Amino acid sequence: MLSHVMPVYAPAPVVPVSGKGLWLYEANGTAWIDCIGGIATNALGHCHPALVDALALQSHALWHVSNALCIPGQAELGAKLTAASFAELAFFCNSGTEAVECAIKTARRYHAVRGAPERSGIIGFHGSFHGRTYAAINASGNPAYLEGCGPLLPGFDHFDIADRAGLAAAVARPTTAAVIVEPVQGEGGARALADADLLRLRQLCSAHGVLLIHDEVQCGMGRTGRLFAHQWVEGAAPDIMAIAKALGGGFPVGACLATADAASGMTAASHGSTFGGNPLAMAVAGAAFDIIADPDMLAHVRAMSEQLRSALETLRCQHPDIIVDVRGKGLLIGLKLAPNNRAFIAAARQHGLLLAGGGDNIVRLLPPLTVSAEEAEMIVERIAATCMAMICPAVA
Repeated sequence: MLSHVMPVYAPAPVVPVSGKGLWLYEANGTAWIDCIGGIATNALGHCHPALVDALALQSHALWHVSNALCIPGQAELGAKLTAASFAELAFFCNSGTEAVECAIKTARRYHAVRGAPERSGIIGFHGSFHGRTYAAINASGNPAYLEGCGPLLPGFDHFDIADRAGLAAAVARPTTAAVIVEPVQGEGGARALADADLLRLRQLCSAHGVLLIHDEVQCGMGRTGRLFAHQWVEGAAPDIMAIAKALGGGFPVGACLATADAASGMTAASHGSTFGGNPLAMAVAGAAFDIIADPDMLAHVRAMSEQLRSALETLRCQHPDIIVDVRGKGLLIGLKLAPNNRAFIAAARQHGLLLAGGGDNIVRLLPPLTVSAEEAEMIVERIAATCMAMICPAVA
């Protein structure tokens, strides 16, 4: 089927042709509970009517003009995002990795226009994932993604969040431009940073004139039960933030948000995107934002998170030889497993459940923010059945 597609993926043997909410359907009628969600992208489920309407309406008006002309939707969505965050300015792009690239450029140009171009160093963390472009894989530092891609880019260092002394010394270097961190790691193992660590990073950066970049591509836009994950911790706001995935509810769109000061080096022609902020993306993202940012929706996410985590903790106690730990925050949930996570994912498919993998041998549950209490129960039931199948393969 994919003979003419570059073989960089290993897709599961599932061929969905339609979707509604939590559910995906194949042409033969097979129904799947989708806890991959386009990798935390379909935040409002499949084919949410408000997003379908927004896309349909805009598609009959205007698709693309490029940023050579004014796009009113950018001003509208930019106003919503900045009013709800620390930021004052937004740059729109098409993906999370582009948002990260913009964040890195923004940080380096901030220092360059102040007469300190030598301040270009970016400090990241072990286990991070910032995307697949060249600077993003160097910011992540994962050898699996760097192998065969040529020489490493200079100016990127990586630390363990627990290495306080080493991290403090690196931030204090006169060549450091920024620290980039995911408040909740997704791909790297569904690990939520402690509140104290987020505050310590903020204080450390402020003390040394270093910019703090938050990568909330996966954990932002309501996924943790707050609009942005760092908003759980008062005083931890970054200077720059990359968001994407759920921002468009399934439509490709990303954004780099920044304070006016942090973005002071981003002048005309210093950055750009052909498709970034196009009218279609802005229409869909604007509609998605209105739903996700609603306080009732965020309260629902927190309630569903509590329900799922409680039930999964019970499962962990029942199956300690299968589930080692329950991690994450909100509806970014990771199960640290004893058996191979890929084997568990395959077994879950036998029970109609689609799960995402992750680093440190985890599986991620990324249901839509709209998941109901009844659907959450079904998810847990199917994970329980998968655990039994791992113990007794004949159950599968």
